[in-house]
Amino acid sequence: MSIDTTVTNPYLDSMRLETSDGAKYETEEERSELTQEDFFALLTQQLAYQDPFKPVENAEMISQMTSFSTAEGITQLNDQIGDMNALMSSSQALQASTLVGQNVLVPANTGHHSGDGIDGIVALELPTSNLTIRIEDETGQVINTIEMGDQSAGNVKFEWDGTDLAGNPVEPGNYIIRANGLQDGKATEPPTAVYANVQSVSLSNSLDGATLNLSGLGGIKLSDVLEVAEG
Repeated sequence: MSIDTTVTNPYLDSMRLETSDGAKYETEEERSELTQEDFFALLTQQLAYQDPFKPVENAEMISQMTSFSTAEGITQLNDQIGDMNALMSSSQALQASTLVGQNVLVPANTGHHSGDGIDGIVALELPTSNLTIRIEDETGQVINTIEMGDQSAGNVKFEWDGTDLAGNPVEPGNYIIRANGLQDGKATEPPTAVYANVQSVSLSNSLDGATLNLSGLGGIKLSDVLEVAEG
């Protein structure tokens, strides 16, 4: 069943925005805009009715035309930027949606243990000796430690199997990751990053773009992801 679009009604017709020659505008704002045709029509009228003893100088007329062209160019540029932003948002949304179910590496000192431990990296700017990874619960109690020894500068991977110091499995939940070591003889706490599973994606029209919702850890911007691994 098709919809009849030819129905006429005085009230409905009054809601349509038209010019004197019947051309329709989409919005009231659009009807109030000065188009290029309107500008040149006004300029022609200005020239036709100007004071013959004080004609418009060429410089003034060129200035008016230049100002309008500049404004029109800025409007077109803004439209193009808007289209580009929309395209980038769509591309980012598509990219983010493919990450659902995947593991991503994100900068964090807290990881979520869902039964199989926590994996991540320690980022070392300098060679580090006596590198140790401490796993703590959310109260600060040490659950386990991982001795990494001496390491060269770079990203050093670590794995925690989800057990305590006695080898017993611990409850699922969030655990704090702390790295300690010596660089040039001075104690240091290098930054860490952990792998987390992407449960869902939240899309936004803001400049922040898509947000990845990580299992147990909450949301993080797509731009903050360091690496994508298999789920």
